[in-house]
Amino acid sequence: MISQQFANFLDLDRQILSAIMEAMASFTSLSTQTFKSAHIRSELKNILPTPAELYERVRERTKKGVTTVAHR
Repeated sequence: MISQQFANFLDLDRQILSAIMEAMASFTSLSTQTFKSAHIRSELKNILPTPAELYERVRERTKKGVTTVAHR
């Protein structure tokens, strides 16, 4: 029983490492594509808020008494 639990733990560890490596590969691929593509960078700029929009968001949050930044 204990040896089976230990084997399951090792398998979980391998699965976690595998997931991390896959995420790193995806991130690297996405970063490389973005670096090489002016179109992707342009689209990224289109979806990001402008400095003025950021200022307005912070100003509104301050009015509401919100002092922490929420992550999406």
